[in-house]
Amino acid sequence: AHHSSLIGELPRGIPDNLVPYIVQTAAGLRESLTIFGNDYNTPDGTCVRDYIHVVDLARAHVRALDWLDDSARAPSNHVFNLGAGRGTSVLEAVNAFIDVTGQKLDYVMGPRRSGDIEQIHADVTKAKKVLGWTTELSIGDAMRDAWRWQVRLANG
Repeated sequence: AHHSSLIGELPRGIPDNLVPYIVQTAAGLRESLTIFGNDYNTPDGTCVRDYIHVVDLARAHVRALDWLDDSARAPSNHVFNLGAGRGTSVLEAVNAFIDVTGQKLDYVMGPRRSGDIEQIHADVTKAKKVLGWTTELSIGDAMRDAWRWQVRLANG
């Protein structure tokens, strides 16, 4: 969500992504959050992902459009990996939410899900080199802003 809490993610039905599931659970819309697997070969046993604040993602897109605005580059095709470039475990994300909001979060450890990858994160080398872009916001910022969005939704 944006830090202003004017825009954010509002999934229809059960969220497919961790952050809306966390904020909906903290808001009492979901009974609890299930963390799938705590026996992976990671520091805390939970899966590791590359979480990126949506504002950082938007900034990356603007940088890419500015870069493409140069007519010499327009006809070429380029692929950029966007992310924080480092992994954050599911449990670290949950704890970041609790730390920045002070909200209680009911969660349980469940079994692994079939097909889940243990660890994954973006290689952002090209985005840094070519676009001069890196993330500026943390997982804590993302959790704080998502919670502000959820509170705004609840308050109408």
